[in-house]
Amino acid sequence: MSKLTTIEINGVKMQVDLRYAKRIDELRVGDRVKVLIKGYNDYKVHAGTIIGFEPFAKLPTIVVAYIEQEYNGTDVKFVNYNAQSKDVEIVKAIDDDSLEIAKADVIESLESKIRKHEYDIQELQRKKEYFLRNFQAYWAPVSEPRVDMETE
Repeated sequence: MSKLTTIEINGVKMQVDLRYAKRIDELRVGDRVKVLIKGYNDYKVHAGTIIGFEPFAKLPTIVVAYIEQEYNGTDVKFVNYNAQSKDVEIVKAIDDDSLEIAKADVIESLESKIRKHEYDIQELQRKKEYFLRNFQAYWAPVSEPRVDMETE
């Protein structure tokens, strides 16, 4: 007696015998993975890679770096995945999705952010120099005002 269950994935129906269906992924540092993360309204799939395992006794954790591509640029983000993770899943990447991520675009986006932060640092240094140069009067000793009293 089989326990056939019909599942549908993106319009494709499959019958699976749940007594024998089991997916076991062996993950290693450096393996490509897909990361499913809940956004504001829906879930999004991101390309990622395993960067480490934290073998805690109570809550073993997989550390994943993933690429988030948005309208305002590309970013490298990190997620710690364990039994208590909510709104996130990871699976081993089984397809060639290298066309989804343009290496040059990721590097250019990160370089752009670096330039912006370097400009911000320079601006803060200029403000510090201005402050040190022009606000010395606030720490100078204050002399008592002289009051001349007229006598009649």
